[in-house]
Amino acid sequence: MEEIKATMAGSVWKITVSEGEEVKDGQDIVILESMKMEIPIATETGGTVKELKVAEGDFVNEGDVIAIVG
Repeated sequence: MEEIKATMAGSVWKITVSEGEEVKDGQDIVILESMKMEIPIATETGGTVKELKVAEGDFVNEGDVIAIVG
């Protein structure tokens, strides 16, 4: 299991996957918006999205878990 974590504080602008979806290594999971920039957050391993811990519009801090892939 891999915990996908926010690399910086920001708002969840877009979620690009759904729970139960198969993802590939390096695939974007969510896009954060911070300081008018879009920051893609990707998985480091392939697998199935087990759980999304955020919703579009949520604010996250650096290090917060966004999703679990396994």
